[in-house]
Amino acid sequence: MVRTKKSPEVRSNELIDCAERLFFLHGYENTTVNDVIREANLSKGAFYHYFVSKEALLEAVATRLAERNLKELQPLFEDPSLDAVGQLNALFAGSRRLKLDMAPQLKNSFNALFKPENVALYHRIDEALMAVSLPLVAEMLRRGHADGTLDAPDPEASALMLLQLRLSVAKVMHKALQRQEAGDLDGAAAMLDGWMRTYGTAIERFLKLPDGTIEVTEPGFSRAFLEA
Repeated sequence: MVRTKKSPEVRSNELIDCAERLFFLHGYENTTVNDVIREANLSKGAFYHYFVSKEALLEAVATRLAERNLKELQPLFEDPSLDAVGQLNALFAGSRRLKLDMAPQLKNSFNALFKPENVALYHRIDEALMAVSLPLVAEMLRRGHADGTLDAPDPEASALMLLQLRLSVAKVMHKALQRQEAGDLDGAAAMLDGWMRTYGTAIERFLKLPDGTIEVTEPGFSRAFLEA
């Protein structure tokens, strides 16, 4: 069989596609380079031409997932009609919309990511999300501090702390989903609602904003996500 000639970018993306499917299906720890090679129908030499190791492929998968996560929300960072607080609330509203639109995929992702064999994948995705989000959030806080909208004298440190808190949402949502699957939908929705309200209050305290300024959640969101 004649192998179709493809550009390096296409070949590289095919390997990332295959790795992403296999990591989520079998777990990162249970997937070998040979598994990816077979899935992509490439030689071992071709694989190592694009990625020096399985860890390098993991990095590429994590980076793509992080960038995909941010792509839909990034225009909100660049909206000149919004001040920093408006951007924060627009980001939370956009995030809620995406979670509802993609609820089945997110639930499958959570179930895969929190398997013991995917510890490395989970942490790499966290790191990648931090890397792509930190400059945008820091710049938003810098503008907000400069115009007096919020209090963030060290925008980079403030952004890092807020994002560390933000990245914990996946763990809480996964716990809520487990509780729902065990038959306690009301308890799961109440737990998720409570965490999100507390998260909003923490942001307000941290940035010295009045109570009720930040709208992390809205009535009915947690139950709608769990039932989607």
